[in-house]
Amino acid sequence: MNWIAHFWRCCKQTQASQIAEFAVALPLLAVVVIGITDFGTAFDLKYRLSNGVRAGVRVASTQSTSDDTDAVPVSVTAVRDAVDSYLIGDHVNDCGLATATPTQSASTLVWTYTANTACAGGGTLTLIVDRGKTFTTTGGVTVTVETTRVSISYPFKWRFSNVIRVLIPTARYAGITLISSEAVMQNLN
Repeated sequence: MNWIAHFWRCCKQTQASQIAEFAVALPLLAVVVIGITDFGTAFDLKYRLSNGVRAGVRVASTQSTSDDTDAVPVSVTAVRDAVDSYLIGDHVNDCGLATATPTQSASTLVWTYTANTACAGGGTLTLIVDRGKTFTTTGGVTVTVETTRVSISYPFKWRFSNVIRVLIPTARYAGITLISSEAVMQNLN
C-alpha cells in the first residue's frame, strides 16, 4: 500500500511536466510545419509550371505552322526551348528537357517530350505540344479557330510522407505526385 501512496505523490508533482508535454507535442508540430511547407512548395511549383507553359504557348502563337509536317518541327522545338528556359530561369529542375526528343502521335499535330534525368524520386516530366487544337466559335458566324495547347506534367516528391511515419509507422502516403498545368492560345501565323 505504501508504494501506491508514493506513486500518487509523484504524479501530483508538476516538476518537468512541460518536458513530457513538449515530447508529445513536438511530433505533431513537426507534421503540421512540414505539411504547411510541403503544400506551399507544391503550390509554388504549380505556379511556376503555369508560367512556363504560358511562356511556351506565347512562343507557339507567333510560330508558323508551315513546318508541322517535319519530323521535329522547329516551331515545336522553340516551344520546348521556351518552357525549358523558363523552368531553368525559375530554378525548377528541367529533368533533362533541354535534350529530350519528341515523339509525334500518329497523323496528328501532337508532340510529346519526356524527360527523367535527375527528376524527383525517379519520376518523369512530360511536355505535350498540340499545334492543331481547334475549337469552333458561335454567335452569328461559325468560325474554327486553330490554337496551340501546351501542357506539362511534373513529378513532385512530398516530404510529408516521411514525417508522418514518425507518428504512424504504417502510414503509406504517395511519395510522388504529378503536378500538371496547361495553356492554350490562338495561332497567329
